[in-house]
Amino acid sequence: MTKEANTRLADLFGLTGWSKGELARMVNRQAAAMGHPQLSTDTSRVRRWIETGETPRDPVPKVLAALFTERLGRVVTIEDLGFRRPRRRGGDPQAAESLPWPPERTAAVLTEFTGMDLMLNRRGLVGAGAALAAGSALSSAMYEWLHTDPALSADAPVFDDPLHAAKATTAGYDRYEAAPVGSEEIEALEHSVEVFRAWDASRGGGLQRKAVVGQLNEVGGMLSYRHPAHLQRRLWGVAANLACLAGWMSHDVGLEPTAQKYFVIAAHAAREGGDRPRAGEAMSRAARQMVHLGRPDDALDLMKLAQSGSGEQALPRTRAMLQTIEAWALAAKGRGQAMRRTLGQAEDLFVSDKGDVPPPCWMQNFDEADLHGMQALAFRTLAEHDPSAALPAQHHAQQALELRRAGHERSRIFDYISMASACFIADDPEQADRYARLALLSIGQTSSHRTWDRLREMYRLTGRYATYPTIQELRDEIRTLLPKKPGTKDGTASV
Repeated sequence: MTKEANTRLADLFGLTGWSKGELARMVNRQAAAMGHPQLSTDTSRVRRWIETGETPRDPVPKVLAALFTERLGRVVTIEDLGFRRPRRRGGDPQAAESLPWPPERTAAVLTEFTGMDLMLNRRGLVGAGAALAAGSALSSAMYEWLHTDPALSADAPVFDDPLHAAKATTAGYDRYEAAPVGSEEIEALEHSVEVFRAWDASRGGGLQRKAVVGQLNEVGGMLSYRHPAHLQRRLWGVAANLACLAGWMSHDVGLEPTAQKYFVIAAHAAREGGDRPRAGEAMSRAARQMVHLGRPDDALDLMKLAQSGSGEQALPRTRAMLQTIEAWALAAKGRGQAMRRTLGQAEDLFVSDKGDVPPPCWMQNFDEADLHGMQALAFRTLAEHDPSAALPAQHHAQQALELRRAGHERSRIFDYISMASACFIADDPEQADRYARLALLSIGQTSSHRTWDRLREMYRLTGRYATYPTIQELRDEIRTLLPKKPGTKDGTASV
């Protein structure tokens, strides 16, 4: 007993609207359903958890995590509730609460988080109620951890394994008996990642997110076994790719805190598989998320970590991709000179990649079209501060559109919107109207909320031309197509 209040639990408890007696009764019912009928929790014990920091014995923390997850409509883990997990002798007592958890914890964290996420999906709950961690907090917590020499968790002892503890099931998701796998099964898993990635690029993250999370949950179970080193490394690679994709799909549909947690899980999995560039790319996704949400300072903090953490193994094209994200963050802050310098470095790195080393699977979508697309986005963003940047934004958007391959429909929509926005800023409403309508023709065929967010930004730019008949028609059409605000009786679009 710490004699200090558990503020994390107290804050979440306050959000539920429960009384302490209600929570005690629900814990007893849920524990009985899990096979622990002997558990007897009362109001005074709940009070001690909150007011004195007492940590309940297993399985209570898992029961509480499931109950809070269902009540709040977002994934709530044991750490979120302020409880420490069991640790090895001589370990750091704070290690389980820090962001870079020990290697042997990653598979368990992955399995628990995906299981809770699937439970939310099954019950139709919305997982967007948490707060995002600041970029500086993430990068500071993970800096030393990411820069140490990676080691496979196969070399570490197993502890707190939720899949093999006696009678262990986490409340809220199904019992799953993991089994060791061979090279053919891992090859099939690697192929499934490519299928999911192609679907995401074409149709957005909404329709396949649950399938990706489910696949990742099963891989977490597989990682609880000790495979030969070369197979374990490949499994960690699959886990990193699926976690990053789950994060990107979650971001694509507006589940921002869930997305951030998946990006952190992806970085852990990649590092434990010995792939530092993959870990850095996962953190760069979190940085892109921050820029999209209007937090460029946090994005720049994360990009420092992503670039330094990638190490010397990163190919020139990978470093070029990282530079374009930093440039976008700089553009959002109006730092035009720094943005242009960073984009120049990205171009130099991109052309210096001779292609003699095949890019990793997670970099194959970053081609010349994507380079121009990111440049267009950076210049279009800068044009809000410096309208002269609108012309180079149009140039790069046009290049991106000419180079886009089939199967990248979402990126093509972004290119159309970047072009239309740059044309509005450059006082060319006729050309802007043309590209905006091209975006509208296909935007309804994706499940990407980010395309709607970018469309709202473009809609704002149409205001100065609202008296033009064609632009007024465009504005009406956008308001008709945009998703409606929840709870509005008149079906008002959220613009």
